Amino acid sequence: MMAMLFSVSEVMMGLRNVLKHGDKALLRVSREVTNFDVRLHSLLDDLKETNDYNEGMGLAAPQVGILRRAVVVTDISGVEDVTIELVNPEIISLSEETEEVAEGCLSVPDVWALVRRAKYVKVKAQDRDGKPFELDVTDNFLARAIQHEIDHLNGQLFTKLAGRYLSEQEIEDVMFERERELAKRRKAAKATAGSRRVRSW
Repeated sequence: MMAMLFSVSEVMMGLRNVLKHGDKALLRVSREVTNFDVRLHSLLDDLKETNDYNEGMGLAAPQVGILRRAVVVTDISGVEDVTIELVNPEIISLSEETEEVAEGCLSVPDVWALVRRAKYVKVKAQDRDGKPFELDVTDNFLARAIQHEIDHLNGQLFTKLAGRYLSEQEIEDVMFERERELAKRRKAAKATAGSRRVRSW
């Protein structure tokens, strides 16, 4: 009899507890997803709900204690926020162009640091039903979120890449500038009236 990929406790739907820095599970490498079933679908639904509730840019399964290679990321480039599900994601290529940008993490609350990452990425993954697909990501916010969440699958926190940590005032400034950037994006995308709350990495 084939072993279950997920335990019964893993299929509880709704908000999940986000593990915080210091939990050893965040430093472990996640395993490949091989069963594309209702348990995986429930996990992905919960990741989206938990990410949205915490106003995150993305969330990886190990951040909620599930060591499987599954993440959700939020695309904020259009009129509405769109959640993208990546199962067994793998970066195919990284742009030579990089940028050092302030980055945070739901698992490391109230800590932000400058992190240098590739500006664009190409990634391959599977959807919740196991169908393979590729994404050529040119939006710098989304590209950074994908790199950040794949790091989680490999047991690495953004603090390992931190160049310099930000002060409280610098964090406030970053959030203000990000809100301005989102406003410009909304206008460019002819978004309807109303503001979206700033999301954290």
